[in-house]
Amino acid sequence: MKAPAFIACLFFLSGCAHLASVKITAPRLPAAQDANEELAAARDYLISANRKKVLAALGNDLSAARVSYAALQQRPDDNCARSIYNFAVARTVEDIERANLEPWRRSTTVVVHDGSYTLASPRPMDRDHDPSRYELIPADTLTISGKFLRTRATVAGIGAPLVAAGRQANPNSASRFTLARIYAPVTALLEFRGKRADLRLIDPLQTECVSLGNKQAPLAADFTASAAVAMTREHPEKLGFSRLLHPEKSADAGRLMRLQPYDPKRIPVIFVHGLGDSFVTWAPMVNTLRANPEIRRRYQFWIYSYPSGYPYPYSAALLRQELDAVARTFPHHKGIVLIGHSMGGLISRLLVTDAGDKIWRDLFGKSPAETEMSPESRKLMEAALIFNHRSDIKRVIFICAPHRGSNYASSWIGRLGTALVRLPHLSREVPGSVFSQVMVQDRSAARLTRMPSSIDTLSPRDRFVRAMNEFSITPGIPFHTIEGDRGRGDAPHSSDGVVPYWSSHLEGAQSELIVPSHHPAQRHPEAIAEVARILTLHR
Repeated sequence: MKAPAFIACLFFLSGCAHLASVKITAPRLPAAQDANEELAAARDYLISANRKKVLAALGNDLSAARVSYAALQQRPDDNCARSIYNFAVARTVEDIERANLEPWRRSTTVVVHDGSYTLASPRPMDRDHDPSRYELIPADTLTISGKFLRTRATVAGIGAPLVAAGRQANPNSASRFTLARIYAPVTALLEFRGKRADLRLIDPLQTECVSLGNKQAPLAADFTASAAVAMTREHPEKLGFSRLLHPEKSADAGRLMRLQPYDPKRIPVIFVHGLGDSFVTWAPMVNTLRANPEIRRRYQFWIYSYPSGYPYPYSAALLRQELDAVARTFPHHKGIVLIGHSMGGLISRLLVTDAGDKIWRDLFGKSPAETEMSPESRKLMEAALIFNHRSDIKRVIFICAPHRGSNYASSWIGRLGTALVRLPHLSREVPGSVFSQVMVQDRSAARLTRMPSSIDTLSPRDRFVRAMNEFSITPGIPFHTIEGDRGRGDAPHSSDGVVPYWSSHLEGAQSELIVPSHHPAQRHPEAIAEVARILTLHR
C-alpha cells in the first residue's frame, strides 16, 4: 500500500465509496383501491399518457392533476387524491423538462381531450430563483442508499418533491457563501383556475403549509434527495485527503458555505470538519436534523470547508475572516452555534477563547512590535496567534476534539504524515528564521524550526496545544462535549481510537456524552440525537 493511502486508512481520512448512491427508477403509479369515480378517471389519464409523445403526456398529466386538485380542495385529507395529484405534478415537471418548456418565461397552450390548458408559472424573483438554471428532478424517481444517507428525511403532504440541480457552477459562489453548484430541495404545485394551470416551485425549508380551499395542508418535501444527488455528482469526499497533503493547491477552499437560503430569523449552525475530511462528513447529521420540524424551523445550516493540511490556528484565522465577511453581507444575523469535529473542534475553540497576545509573548518572550520579522510574516503570525472570542458565537459543541493533542500526531505515523504535507507558500511567508526566535522554556515541548503542519499542531508536545490549555473558554459561552468510546473502558480510560478521553474532556461543559463510536462520532446516531437535544434547548 502506498504511504498516502496508508496514512489515510490509519486516520480514517480516505474517501469512502458508496457514501451515497442514487438510482433512477420508474415512479410507482398510485394504487386505485381507494379511488372514487372521479379519481379513477384521473388515474386513467395517467395510465393512458403516452410518454413517447411529450405534449400529449403533458395534457393527460394536467388533466389528472386538475381532477385530483379539485378533490383535494373539497377533501384536503383524501390520501388517494393527494397521491394521484402529487404523481401527476411530478410527471408534469418531467414533461416540461423533456419538452424544454419554460412556463416561467412564457405561457404554453396544452391541448387536451376536452379543450386546452394555459400552462404558466410566476416569473423568477431573481437569478438564483430562475428555474431555467436548474435541472428539475422528481424525487419519486430516485432510489437512495449508502452509508451516509440510511434514512430519508421527508414530509408527507401536498406537492411533488423535486431536486433542483444547478446546470452550471456559480462563479460568484464565494462572495454569496453558496456551494459552487446548487443542489436544493424544491416542491412543485399546480393550481387551477378554470383552464389555467399555474406551476409554483416552493422552497420547503421556507414554507411548511399551503392553502387548499378553506384549509391548510402540509407541503410535501424530500430533504435527502438533493443531498444524495449532490454527493453522487460532486464526490466531495475525495477532496479531504488531497487538501490535507496539498492544502495550498486548494487555498481558495477555506470558506463558509450555506446549505440553504439565508434567513435572518433563523439561527446559523456552522459545522467544522476535521483533519483530512471534507464537509460531506456532516451529511448524516444534517439529514437527520432536517427531519426534525422544530430544528428545521429555527435553524439554518452552514459549513466551513478548509484545506486541513494547514496548521489549525491558521485555519481558525481564515474562519474569522469569513465570519467578518458574513457579518458585512448579513449584518443582522442571529448568534451562531458552532459544531466542530476533531480538529474542527480545535478551530472552534479558538473562536471562543480570549488569548490576546499572551501566546505570542510566551513563544517569543516579547510583544509583537518588538519581534523581528517581515511584514508578511507578522501579518500571518498575528492572525494565527493573537485572538479573542467572537461575540457572534453563542454556543459550541465539541465532538471528539483533541484539546490536549493525540499521541498519533507525535508517533511515527504522525511524522510520516507530516512529511507528506506540503506548505510551500506558508513556509516562504514564515521562514525558519522566525521560529528560531521562539523561546525554550519547556524542554519537553517540541522544538519549532519550520512552519508546522496540521498534524504537528495536533501533538500533545506542540507548543500551541500546550499554550491553549492554559486558557478557559470565555465565560458566558456555553459549550458541550461529545466523545467516542470503542468499548474498551469508560471514562477516564475511554478512547475513540484516535482521541482519548483525557484529551477530549473539558471541565465546565454544560453537558458531556460518551457514545459507543470510533473517531467519526459525528455520524453516530447517539451523537446526532445529542446535538438535536442541545439545539432544541438553545435559545
